[in-house]
Amino acid sequence: MSGTAQDLPLSGIRVIDFTQVMMGPVCTQMLGDYGADVIKIERAGAGDLSRSTFPPHDGVDNPVFCSLNRNKRSVALDLRNAEQMAAVKALIAGADVVVNNFRAGVMERMGLGYDDCRALNPRIVYAVGTGFGETGPYAHKGGQDVLAQAMSGAIARKADPSHPLATYPIALADYSAGMHLVQGILMALLHRERTGVGQKISVSLYNSMLAMQMQEAAMIMMRGTEVNWAAMPLSGVFETADDPLVLVGAFKANPLRDICAALELPDLSLDPRFANLEAQFAHKPELQRQLRERFKTNTREHWLQRLEEQDLLCAPVRDMREVLADPQTLHNRMILQGQAPEHAAYKFIASPIRMSAAEATLRRVPPKLGEHTDEVMTEAAAKAKAR
Repeated sequence: MSGTAQDLPLSGIRVIDFTQVMMGPVCTQMLGDYGADVIKIERAGAGDLSRSTFPPHDGVDNPVFCSLNRNKRSVALDLRNAEQMAAVKALIAGADVVVNNFRAGVMERMGLGYDDCRALNPRIVYAVGTGFGETGPYAHKGGQDVLAQAMSGAIARKADPSHPLATYPIALADYSAGMHLVQGILMALLHRERTGVGQKISVSLYNSMLAMQMQEAAMIMMRGTEVNWAAMPLSGVFETADDPLVLVGAFKANPLRDICAALELPDLSLDPRFANLEAQFAHKPELQRQLRERFKTNTREHWLQRLEEQDLLCAPVRDMREVLADPQTLHNRMILQGQAPEHAAYKFIASPIRMSAAEATLRRVPPKLGEHTDEVMTEAAAKAKAR
Protein backbone atom coordinates (compact mmCIF):
# COMPACT_ATOMS: atom_id res chain seq x y z
CA MET A 1 0.00 0.00 0.00
CA SER A 2 1.24 3.46 -0.80
CA GLY A 3 0.29 7.10 -1.26
CA THR A 4 -1.76 9.42 0.92
CA ALA A 5 -5.21 10.89 0.40
CA GLN A 6 -3.75 14.39 0.77
CA ASP A 7 -2.05 13.98 -2.60
CA LEU A 8 -5.33 13.21 -4.39
CA PRO A 9 -8.04 15.44 -5.93
CA LEU A 10 -10.87 14.33 -3.61
CA SER A 11 -8.87 14.79 -0.43
CA GLY A 12 -11.13 16.23 2.27
CA ILE A 13 -14.35 14.92 0.71
CA ARG A 14 -16.29 12.60 3.03
CA VAL A 15 -18.71 10.08 1.53
CA ILE A 16 -21.33 8.21 3.56
CA ASP A 17 -21.83 5.05 1.53
CA PHE A 18 -25.00 2.97 1.98
CA THR A 19 -24.43 0.99 -1.23
CA GLN A 20 -23.94 -2.71 -1.81
CA VAL A 21 -23.33 -5.29 -4.55
CA MET A 22 -21.84 -3.47 -7.61
CA MET A 23 -23.55 -0.37 -9.00
CA GLY A 24 -23.01 1.74 -5.88
CA PRO A 25 -19.75 0.25 -4.61
CA VAL A 26 -17.97 0.67 -7.96
CA CYS A 27 -18.92 4.36 -7.77
CA THR A 28 -17.76 4.90 -4.20
CA GLN A 29 -14.57 2.92 -4.81
CA MET A 30 -13.67 5.33 -7.62
CA LEU A 31 -14.23 8.23 -5.21
CA GLY A 32 -12.10 6.48 -2.59
CA ASP A 33 -9.34 5.75 -5.08
CA TYR A 34 -8.94 9.47 -5.66
CA GLY A 35 -8.81 10.52 -2.04
CA ALA A 36 -12.35 10.65 -0.64
CA ASP A 37 -12.90 9.31 2.88
CA VAL A 38 -15.53 6.68 2.12
CA ILE A 39 -17.41 5.40 5.17
CA LYS A 40 -19.30 2.25 4.22
CA ILE A 41 -22.41 1.73 6.35
CA GLU A 42 -23.18 -2.00 6.55
CA ARG A 43 -25.77 -4.12 8.30
CA ALA A 44 -24.44 -5.49 11.56
CA GLY A 45 -23.89 -9.25 11.30
CA ALA A 46 -24.44 -9.44 7.53
CA GLY A 47 -22.83 -6.58 5.63
CA ASP A 48 -22.75 -6.00 1.90
CA LEU A 49 -24.38 -8.86 -0.02
CA SER A 50 -21.24 -9.21 -2.15
CA ARG A 51 -19.31 -10.38 0.92
CA SER A 52 -21.10 -13.72 0.48
CA THR A 53 -21.55 -13.88 -3.31
CA PHE A 54 -19.24 -16.90 -3.73
CA PRO A 55 -17.82 -19.26 -1.11
CA PRO A 56 -16.05 -19.16 1.25
CA HIS A 57 -18.70 -17.04 2.96
CA ASP A 58 -16.46 -15.58 5.66
CA GLY A 59 -16.81 -12.11 4.18
CA VAL A 60 -13.11 -11.34 4.53
CA ASP A 61 -11.38 -12.51 1.38
CA ASN A 62 -14.27 -12.77 -1.06
CA PRO A 63 -12.73 -11.52 -4.35
CA VAL A 64 -16.04 -10.06 -5.56
CA PHE A 65 -16.36 -7.88 -2.47
CA CYS A 66 -12.66 -7.03 -2.48
CA SER A 67 -12.73 -5.92 -6.12
CA LEU A 68 -15.31 -3.22 -5.29
CA ASN A 69 -14.42 -2.01 -1.80
CA ARG A 70 -10.81 -0.92 -1.46
CA ASN A 71 -9.98 2.48 0.05
CA LYS A 72 -13.08 2.44 2.30
CA ARG A 73 -13.82 2.16 6.01
CA SER A 74 -16.54 -0.23 7.20
CA VAL A 75 -19.00 0.66 9.95
CA ALA A 76 -21.47 -2.07 11.00
CA LEU A 77 -24.68 -0.72 12.49
CA ASP A 78 -28.29 -1.59 13.22
CA LEU A 79 -30.21 1.42 11.96
CA ARG A 80 -33.28 0.33 13.92
CA ASN A 81 -31.31 1.31 17.01
CA ALA A 82 -32.07 4.96 17.81
CA GLU A 83 -28.60 5.67 19.16
CA GLN A 84 -26.88 4.20 16.12
CA MET A 85 -29.25 6.03 13.77
CA ALA A 86 -28.40 9.26 15.56
CA ALA A 87 -24.72 8.53 14.99
CA VAL A 88 -25.35 8.06 11.26
CA LYS A 89 -27.20 11.36 11.10
CA ALA A 90 -24.28 13.02 12.84
CA LEU A 91 -21.98 11.60 10.17
CA ILE A 92 -24.25 12.92 7.41
CA ALA A 93 -24.32 16.35 9.03
CA GLY A 94 -20.55 16.56 8.62
CA ALA A 95 -20.27 14.82 5.25
CA ASP A 96 -20.14 15.99 1.63
CA VAL A 97 -21.81 13.10 -0.18
CA VAL A 98 -24.40 10.42 0.62
CA VAL A 99 -24.79 7.51 -1.81
CA ASN A 100 -27.33 4.69 -1.81
CA ASN A 101 -28.64 2.15 -4.31
CA PHE A 102 -31.66 0.79 -2.46
CA ARG A 103 -35.09 0.39 -4.03
CA ALA A 104 -37.10 3.58 -4.32
CA GLY A 105 -38.52 4.62 -0.94
CA VAL A 106 -36.21 2.61 1.33
CA MET A 107 -34.07 5.54 2.49
CA GLU A 108 -37.17 7.70 2.96
CA ARG A 109 -38.77 5.09 5.21
CA MET A 110 -35.62 5.08 7.35
CA GLY A 111 -35.72 8.85 7.66
CA LEU A 112 -32.63 9.23 5.45
CA GLY A 113 -34.18 10.51 2.23
CA TYR A 114 -32.88 13.58 0.44
CA ASP A 115 -35.12 16.01 2.31
CA ASP A 116 -34.07 14.47 5.63
CA CYS A 117 -30.38 14.68 4.78
CA ARG A 118 -30.68 18.20 3.36
CA ALA A 119 -32.26 19.30 6.64
CA LEU A 120 -29.20 17.94 8.43
CA ASN A 121 -26.76 19.39 5.91
CA PRO A 122 -27.89 21.84 3.18
CA ARG A 123 -24.57 21.34 1.33
CA ILE A 124 -25.03 17.60 0.98
CA VAL A 125 -24.68 15.97 -2.44
CA TYR A 126 -27.18 13.12 -2.36
CA ALA A 127 -26.68 10.41 -5.00
CA VAL A 128 -29.25 7.71 -5.69
CA GLY A 129 -28.80 4.66 -7.87
CA THR A 130 -31.93 2.68 -8.82
CA GLY A 131 -32.93 -0.04 -11.23
CA PHE A 132 -35.41 1.90 -13.34
CA GLY A 133 -35.82 5.35 -11.79
CA GLU A 134 -37.21 6.81 -8.58
CA THR A 135 -40.66 7.32 -10.10
CA GLY A 136 -42.64 5.78 -12.93
CA PRO A 137 -44.21 2.39 -13.65
CA TYR A 138 -41.10 0.34 -12.73
CA ALA A 139 -39.84 2.46 -9.82
CA HIS A 140 -40.48 -0.21 -7.18
CA LYS A 141 -39.33 -3.15 -9.31
CA GLY A 142 -36.12 -4.75 -8.09
CA GLY A 143 -33.24 -3.52 -10.21
CA GLN A 144 -30.51 -5.84 -11.42
CA ASP A 145 -27.96 -5.76 -14.24
CA VAL A 146 -29.46 -8.50 -16.42
CA LEU A 147 -32.97 -7.10 -16.04
CA ALA A 148 -31.72 -3.72 -17.25
CA GLN A 149 -30.01 -5.41 -20.21
CA ALA A 150 -33.26 -7.12 -21.14
CA MET A 151 -35.65 -4.22 -20.65
CA SER A 152 -33.40 -1.67 -22.38
CA GLY A 153 -33.20 -3.68 -25.60
CA ALA A 154 -29.54 -4.64 -25.24
CA ILE A 155 -30.10 -8.41 -25.07
CA ALA A 156 -32.24 -8.33 -28.23
CA ARG A 157 -29.26 -6.96 -30.19
CA LYS A 158 -27.01 -9.69 -31.58
CA ALA A 159 -24.45 -10.12 -34.34
CA ASP A 160 -26.24 -12.97 -36.12
CA PRO A 161 -30.02 -13.54 -36.22
CA SER A 162 -29.44 -17.29 -35.98
CA HIS A 163 -27.72 -16.99 -32.61
CA PRO A 164 -29.85 -17.55 -29.49
CA LEU A 165 -30.56 -14.61 -27.24
CA ALA A 166 -28.15 -14.39 -24.32
CA THR A 167 -27.20 -12.08 -21.49
CA TYR A 168 -23.92 -10.19 -21.61
CA PRO A 169 -21.50 -12.08 -19.35
CA ILE A 170 -20.15 -8.93 -17.68
CA ALA A 171 -22.04 -6.41 -15.57
CA LEU A 172 -22.43 -3.70 -18.21
CA ALA A 173 -25.36 -1.93 -16.57
CA ASP A 174 -23.88 -1.93 -13.07
CA TYR A 175 -20.54 -0.55 -14.21
CA SER A 176 -21.90 2.09 -16.56
CA ALA A 177 -24.47 3.30 -14.02
CA GLY A 178 -21.79 3.39 -11.31
CA MET A 179 -19.59 5.56 -13.52
CA HIS A 180 -22.55 7.84 -14.30
CA LEU A 181 -23.05 8.20 -10.54
CA VAL A 182 -19.39 9.24 -10.22
CA GLN A 183 -19.86 11.85 -12.96
CA GLY A 184 -23.01 13.21 -11.33
CA ILE A 185 -21.35 13.47 -7.92
CA LEU A 186 -18.30 15.27 -9.30
CA MET A 187 -20.46 17.73 -11.26
CA ALA A 188 -22.58 18.38 -8.17
CA LEU A 189 -19.45 19.02 -6.09
CA LEU A 190 -18.22 21.51 -8.70
CA HIS A 191 -21.63 23.20 -8.70
CA ARG A 192 -21.58 23.38 -4.90
CA GLU A 193 -18.11 24.95 -5.04
CA ARG A 194 -19.59 27.81 -7.06
CA THR A 195 -22.97 28.15 -5.35
CA GLY A 196 -22.57 26.69 -1.88
CA VAL A 197 -25.68 24.55 -2.49
CA GLY A 198 -25.89 20.76 -2.58
CA GLN A 199 -28.31 18.79 -4.71
CA LYS A 200 -29.75 15.38 -5.48
CA ILE A 201 -28.47 13.14 -8.30
CA SER A 202 -30.32 10.13 -9.64
CA VAL A 203 -28.98 7.44 -11.99
CA SER A 204 -30.63 4.17 -13.02
CA LEU A 205 -29.39 0.95 -14.58
CA TYR A 206 -32.13 1.30 -17.19
CA ASN A 207 -31.16 4.82 -18.26
CA SER A 208 -27.47 3.94 -18.37
CA MET A 209 -28.12 0.99 -20.68
CA LEU A 210 -30.26 3.21 -22.91
CA ALA A 211 -27.48 5.80 -23.01
CA MET A 212 -25.01 3.14 -24.17
CA GLN A 213 -27.24 2.57 -27.20
CA MET A 214 -27.49 6.24 -28.23
CA GLN A 215 -26.41 5.63 -31.84
CA GLU A 216 -28.81 2.76 -32.36
CA ALA A 217 -31.71 4.66 -30.80
CA ALA A 218 -31.05 7.79 -32.87
CA MET A 219 -31.12 5.78 -36.11
CA ILE A 220 -34.50 4.31 -35.21
CA MET A 221 -36.01 7.60 -34.07
CA MET A 222 -34.63 9.75 -36.88
CA ARG A 223 -34.47 7.36 -39.86
CA GLY A 224 -36.62 4.42 -38.89
CA THR A 225 -33.73 2.05 -39.61
CA GLU A 226 -31.53 -0.25 -37.57
CA VAL A 227 -27.77 -0.02 -37.08
CA ASN A 228 -25.97 -3.01 -35.62
CA TRP A 229 -22.21 -2.65 -35.49
CA ALA A 230 -21.73 -6.32 -34.61
CA ALA A 231 -23.58 -7.41 -37.76
CA MET A 232 -21.41 -5.58 -40.31
CA PRO A 233 -20.57 -7.91 -43.22
CA LEU A 234 -16.78 -7.51 -43.02
CA SER A 235 -16.52 -7.80 -39.25
CA GLY A 236 -16.73 -10.68 -36.82
CA VAL A 237 -14.94 -13.35 -34.85
CA PHE A 238 -13.17 -15.82 -37.11
CA GLU A 239 -11.75 -19.22 -36.20
CA THR A 240 -8.27 -19.97 -37.52
CA ALA A 241 -6.26 -23.20 -37.55
CA ASP A 242 -5.61 -22.73 -33.84
CA ASP A 243 -7.12 -19.72 -32.03
CA PRO A 244 -9.82 -17.15 -32.88
CA LEU A 245 -9.30 -13.56 -33.95
CA VAL A 246 -11.57 -10.58 -34.46
CA LEU A 247 -11.61 -8.46 -37.63
CA VAL A 248 -13.29 -5.08 -38.14
CA GLY A 249 -13.41 -4.33 -41.85
CA ALA A 250 -14.11 -0.61 -41.73
CA PHE A 251 -12.69 2.90 -41.99
CA LYS A 252 -11.03 2.25 -45.36
CA ALA A 253 -12.02 3.12 -48.93
CA ASN A 254 -12.32 -0.55 -49.93
CA PRO A 255 -11.76 -2.76 -46.90
CA LEU A 256 -12.84 -5.94 -48.70
CA ARG A 257 -10.08 -5.50 -51.27
CA ASP A 258 -7.50 -5.17 -48.49
CA ILE A 259 -8.92 -8.16 -46.59
CA CYS A 260 -8.64 -10.27 -49.74
CA ALA A 261 -5.04 -9.11 -50.22
CA ALA A 262 -4.22 -10.14 -46.65
CA LEU A 263 -5.91 -13.52 -47.07
CA GLU A 264 -4.39 -14.08 -50.53
CA LEU A 265 -7.82 -14.35 -52.11
CA PRO A 266 -8.99 -12.89 -55.43
CA ASP A 267 -10.40 -9.39 -54.99
CA LEU A 268 -13.99 -10.15 -54.02
CA SER A 269 -14.93 -6.47 -54.26
CA LEU A 270 -14.89 -6.97 -58.05
CA ASP A 271 -17.70 -9.52 -57.71
CA PRO A 272 -21.08 -7.73 -58.21
CA ARG A 273 -22.45 -9.61 -55.17
CA PHE A 274 -19.90 -7.86 -52.94
CA ALA A 275 -19.19 -4.64 -54.85
CA ASN A 276 -20.46 -2.25 -52.16
CA LEU A 277 -21.73 -2.28 -48.59
CA GLU A 278 -25.36 -2.76 -49.58
CA ALA A 279 -24.46 -5.77 -51.73
CA GLN A 280 -22.24 -7.16 -48.99
CA PHE A 281 -25.13 -6.99 -46.53
CA ALA A 282 -27.41 -8.73 -49.04
CA HIS A 283 -24.92 -11.57 -49.60
CA LYS A 284 -23.28 -11.62 -46.17
CA PRO A 285 -23.62 -15.41 -45.55
CA GLU A 286 -21.76 -16.28 -48.76
CA LEU A 287 -19.15 -13.57 -48.25
CA GLN A 288 -18.41 -14.64 -44.69
CA ARG A 289 -18.36 -18.31 -45.71
CA GLN A 290 -15.46 -17.62 -48.04
CA LEU A 291 -13.59 -15.59 -45.46
CA ARG A 292 -14.12 -18.20 -42.74
CA GLU A 293 -12.89 -21.04 -44.93
CA ARG A 294 -9.73 -19.09 -45.71
CA PHE A 295 -9.02 -18.16 -42.10
CA LYS A 296 -9.09 -21.83 -41.11
CA THR A 297 -6.15 -22.65 -43.41
CA ASN A 298 -3.50 -21.04 -41.20
CA THR A 299 -2.76 -19.90 -37.66
CA ARG A 300 -4.01 -16.85 -35.85
CA GLU A 301 -0.57 -15.26 -35.63
CA HIS A 302 -0.06 -15.75 -39.36
CA TRP A 303 -3.33 -14.03 -40.25
CA LEU A 304 -2.89 -11.25 -37.71
CA GLN A 305 0.46 -10.39 -39.24
CA ARG A 306 -1.03 -10.41 -42.76
CA LEU A 307 -3.98 -8.25 -41.71
CA GLU A 308 -1.74 -5.80 -39.89
CA GLU A 309 0.38 -5.43 -43.03
CA GLN A 310 -2.78 -4.18 -44.77
CA ASP A 311 -3.47 -1.80 -41.86
CA LEU A 312 -6.71 -3.60 -41.03
CA LEU A 313 -8.26 -3.50 -37.56
CA CYS A 314 -7.73 -6.92 -36.01
CA ALA A 315 -6.87 -8.52 -32.68
CA PRO A 316 -6.58 -11.91 -30.99
CA VAL A 317 -9.57 -13.09 -28.94
CA ARG A 318 -8.18 -13.70 -25.47
CA ASP A 319 -9.51 -15.03 -22.19
CA MET A 320 -9.08 -13.17 -18.91
CA ARG A 321 -6.05 -15.17 -17.79
CA GLU A 322 -4.24 -14.16 -20.97
CA VAL A 323 -5.31 -10.53 -20.56
CA LEU A 324 -4.06 -10.34 -16.96
CA ALA A 325 -0.62 -11.53 -18.11
CA ASP A 326 -0.55 -9.36 -21.23
CA PRO A 327 2.45 -6.99 -21.40
CA GLN A 328 0.16 -4.05 -22.26
CA THR A 329 -1.92 -4.71 -19.12
CA LEU A 330 1.26 -4.66 -17.04
CA HIS A 331 2.68 -1.63 -18.84
CA ASN A 332 -0.59 0.26 -18.19
CA ARG A 333 -0.30 -0.57 -14.47
CA MET A 334 -3.77 -2.08 -14.47
CA ILE A 335 -3.00 -4.61 -11.73
CA LEU A 336 -3.14 -3.05 -8.26
CA GLN A 337 -1.55 -5.09 -5.49
CA GLY A 338 -1.29 -4.80 -1.74
CA GLN A 339 -0.96 -6.88 1.37
CA ALA A 340 -2.44 -6.85 4.85
CA PRO A 341 -1.33 -8.69 7.99
CA GLU A 342 -2.23 -12.39 7.98
CA HIS A 343 -3.41 -12.19 4.40
CA ALA A 344 -2.05 -13.22 1.05
CA ALA A 345 -1.51 -10.45 -1.46
CA TYR A 346 -4.60 -8.61 -2.69
CA LYS A 347 -4.78 -8.18 -6.44
CA PHE A 348 -7.32 -5.99 -8.21
CA ILE A 349 -7.95 -4.24 -11.48
CA ALA A 350 -6.74 -0.68 -10.96
CA SER A 351 -8.51 2.53 -11.87
CA PRO A 352 -8.45 3.04 -15.66
CA ILE A 353 -7.92 6.80 -15.21
CA ARG A 354 -4.37 8.16 -15.36
CA MET A 355 -3.72 11.62 -13.93
CA SER A 356 -0.28 13.18 -14.31
CA ALA A 357 -0.39 14.81 -10.86
CA ALA A 358 -2.37 12.27 -8.84
CA GLU A 359 -2.06 8.49 -8.93
CA ALA A 360 -4.72 6.29 -7.37
CA THR A 361 -3.17 3.73 -5.06
CA LEU A 362 -4.26 1.09 -2.56
CA ARG A 363 -4.28 3.07 0.68
CA ARG A 364 -6.72 0.76 2.48
CA VAL A 365 -7.32 -2.90 1.76
CA PRO A 366 -11.00 -3.95 1.61
CA PRO A 367 -12.31 -3.75 5.16
CA LYS A 368 -13.58 -6.49 7.39
CA LEU A 369 -17.21 -6.03 8.37
CA GLY A 370 -17.36 -3.31 11.01
CA GLU A 371 -13.58 -2.99 11.14
CA HIS A 372 -13.75 0.79 11.58
CA THR A 373 -16.96 1.12 13.62
CA ASP A 374 -15.31 2.28 16.85
CA GLU A 375 -12.89 4.58 15.01
CA VAL A 376 -15.59 6.32 12.98
CA MET A 377 -18.05 6.57 15.86
CA THR A 378 -15.38 8.19 18.03
CA GLU A 379 -14.66 10.70 15.25
CA ALA A 380 -18.38 11.45 14.85
CA ALA A 381 -18.84 11.98 18.58
CA ALA A 382 -15.86 14.34 18.72
CA LYS A 383 -17.18 16.42 15.81
CA ALA A 384 -20.68 16.55 17.29
CA LYS A 385 -19.25 17.76 20.59
CA ALA A 386 -17.17 20.43 18.83
CA ARG A 387 -20.22 21.95 17.10
